[in-house]
Amino acid sequence: MSHLFYQSRLARPTLHRAEGIYLWDTDGKRYLDGSSGAMVSNIGHSNPRVLAAMREQMERSTFGYRLHFQNQPAEDLAAMTAALMPDGLDRVFFVSGGSEAVESAVKLARQYALTQGRAAAWKVISRFPSYHGSTLGALALTGMDSFTGPFAPMMRQMPAIPAPTCYLDRDNLSDDDRGLKYAEMLRDRIIAEGPDTVLAFIMEPVGGASTGALVAPDSYYTRIREICDEFGILLIYDEVMTGAGRTGRFVASQHWGVIPDIVAMSKGFAAGYVPLGAMVAQGHVVDAVLDAGGFLHGHTYAGNPLACAAGAAVLRELQDQDLTGNAERMGAILQDRLRGLMDIYPFIGDVRGLGLLQAFELVSDRSTMETLPVDLNAHLRLVDLAYERGLIIYSRRTRGGTHGDHFMVCPPLIVTEAQIDEIMDLLRDSLDTFAAEVGLPVMQAA
Repeated sequence: MSHLFYQSRLARPTLHRAEGIYLWDTDGKRYLDGSSGAMVSNIGHSNPRVLAAMREQMERSTFGYRLHFQNQPAEDLAAMTAALMPDGLDRVFFVSGGSEAVESAVKLARQYALTQGRAAAWKVISRFPSYHGSTLGALALTGMDSFTGPFAPMMRQMPAIPAPTCYLDRDNLSDDDRGLKYAEMLRDRIIAEGPDTVLAFIMEPVGGASTGALVAPDSYYTRIREICDEFGILLIYDEVMTGAGRTGRFVASQHWGVIPDIVAMSKGFAAGYVPLGAMVAQGHVVDAVLDAGGFLHGHTYAGNPLACAAGAAVLRELQDQDLTGNAERMGAILQDRLRGLMDIYPFIGDVRGLGLLQAFELVSDRSTMETLPVDLNAHLRLVDLAYERGLIIYSRRTRGGTHGDHFMVCPPLIVTEAQIDEIMDLLRDSLDTFAAEVGLPVMQAA
């Protein structure tokens, strides 16, 4: 009997070692990490240069409290991060994970509003579906009924607008017009809530677990920025999953030339080597808060020297190995391969994503995008079938966390084309078995 528990009674083998894009259990079975864990292991496992940097820092110090000392690894990582961010996003606050990064962003936004004489501004508008973290503050921004429902009485639920799920729309609008349609929903909601009460808008530039790599039309991003500027509210990008090269840019906002006011990052930022994340903000926001008495926020391990030394080594690998460029190149190949599956499996309704953040969605009818029956539990069964074959993929319920099935295929950024072929072989075998089990049609491959 284990004394350890997490979300459920799901039993998995014990991890023995990991290297590159592969992991091995204690029985010697090999698994291909087709989801980078939870979209974390951006530079792959057991990178020797990162491990060497961590060992070197361990010999110097592993902890120094930020109120007692500055430390050079934190200064170095902050400078490296600022240099990679869009112009103006040059002030860095370190945290231990994504939920902390999101809550830091929201609290900074609130304090900034107070410096601007906007004491009535407290609402942070988000999207539905969305996912911004599991702590109560971040959960209040999250649009997934299955995650938020039990805790609703304990938190102040924030307003939300629909996520730009244009792939589900059946209209005659162009992509640009659809993007504008969804963006205008933000403007309408700000007016309905009362502009004086709205603090910020938070969004994932490319959807994560809640929407499965959802990418909006280009027009959406620029119009959202314009609307936030019109009403003087802050734009927060949740790049916890998309940051650190995953989409083919250091942060996904760089695809559209949009500069948010605050960015939350984690996951691939330290690539699984240590718990580490960052909130990055525009200088004028931070200066206003510090000049008014300081940022009323903090975490014990913020700016930990060992964590920051690991993070700096991860960013060096991203740059030295051009892993962001590889994410763009391999992501295009992976998406093409996944789209090819639609010719074989009519129950794949959509393939979407950017860089090496890719996903496909299963449906019962591609023409209507009607979901598969909930009791099939496709999002769990296909993951298990792939796992049996040595392929790890990531799944969630697509439509608000209650129904629908999408699967994220997001290997480490070091992946090669040959390894993508290996992923696809294992995935096809899994899909064939799943289709046979539940009686779904399979077309003959060309």
